Amino acid sequence: MTDIALLRQKPHGIPVETYAAAIRERLPDATITVARTPDEERAAVETATVISAGPFDDELLARAEELELFASVYAGYDHLPLERFAERDIALTTASGVHAPNIAEHVVGSFLAFARRFFEARRRQAQKQWHALQSTELTGSTVAVVGLGAIGQTIVDRLSGFDVDTVGVRYTPEKGGPTDEVYGFDGIHEAVVDAEYIAIACPLTDRTDGLFDGQVFRTMRSDAVLVNVARGPVVETDALTSALQSNHIGAAQLDVTDPEPLPRDHPLWDFDDVFITPHASGHTPEYYERTAGILAENVRRARETGEWDGLENQVDL
Repeated sequence: MTDIALLRQKPHGIPVETYAAAIRERLPDATITVARTPDEERAAVETATVISAGPFDDELLARAEELELFASVYAGYDHLPLERFAERDIALTTASGVHAPNIAEHVVGSFLAFARRFFEARRRQAQKQWHALQSTELTGSTVAVVGLGAIGQTIVDRLSGFDVDTVGVRYTPEKGGPTDEVYGFDGIHEAVVDAEYIAIACPLTDRTDGLFDGQVFRTMRSDAVLVNVARGPVVETDALTSALQSNHIGAAQLDVTDPEPLPRDHPLWDFDDVFITPHASGHTPEYYERTAGILAENVRRARETGEWDGLENQVDL
């Protein structure tokens, strides 16, 4: 029997009990402990062979003498005690990919909203204006997807029914990808120069910090729509503001900003060609369902093989 401890967490405001229910449905014979206080956490980790959480500190790790697998509910893992996991031969998996379907829908929905001028139509409706509205089509356009991880690849997949040309940007362009063309980050200008729509879905690293600066905005088409579902600092906020004010690009959808949240007095709030959402593109109830699916499948694999290795989303320590 597998002893699974779920520590205090509520990503996107979803209570951890929802996660527990999803795991119990998939692993009815496992013992699931939901720790809701620090004391409960300290007690729960002492007997758990599997622990699932976001943060995890050295104190809890020291108590977790039976731990075989730490199943992170985050896609990232740099905040975890990786060296100590490796020293103790503890397997580590992530929730990479669980946000891909919902974020991809957010991106495509944003493209369509600007192409069909839904925001302008809504403003006219509020004023009870029945005026002709000239929209465009997503079909036949060029879309650049910056970052071809799970989210970027799913964006490309969701675009497949729109008959668009696609350009991808990734760290290792020699690997190719699902897009018609692939560039490295040093080819960002070539990647975006002809794109009517651009989705940013790359990690925030030293290479991507400030990637979209004033020079890139000068390269982009004047009617280009930019959607950022990555991290705020990938886009230089002042440069974006200036580009929109100068009509150097067409519009922007920002699910993330720098700083975040965007100050209430920032001019971007008032731009008609900017649509801002509060870092919510991944916020759907399916988050825990997908995360539970990864954990349950990995427990089943370990039961079959007798080893905590070769797991889905396993990090090589």
